[in-house]
Amino acid sequence: MNDYDDIIRHPHFVYPRRRPMPRQNRAAQFAPFAALTGYDEEIGEAGRLTEQRHALTEDEQDALNLAVQQLLNCGEQPHITVIYFEPDARKNGGAYRKCCGHFRRIDYETGKLIFTERHAVSLKWIVRIVFDDMENENK
Repeated sequence: MNDYDDIIRHPHFVYPRRRPMPRQNRAAQFAPFAALTGYDEEIGEAGRLTEQRHALTEDEQDALNLAVQQLLNCGEQPHITVIYFEPDARKNGGAYRKCCGHFRRIDYETGKLIFTERHAVSLKWIVRIVFDDMENENK
């Protein structure tokens, strides 16, 4: 005779005044939990790479100033590519980005270069301006 032979064939007891808990809720009681909430996000954030901003040389600064002057003296809206540094909001460094479009104007109040496509790039982060129309003519 086994230890549980006296109760093994009895029906499962159900409280008459309470409904049984749904299976999904019962399973949730025994599901694993994250003891360190946010740990996976922190690991991902720490592993995300950023670049450091490089200071412009005098020649690069002169070329950038010349490109800005050309933009201001240009009577039309040239198609340009702006290479700029975008600082990271959560850690040191950032990333170099490109923004292409037609130049509209420079907003001196906000310090931004505005495109006709409604993009805007802060002047202080611009590294290089390439005139796409002139580049295509030279090819």
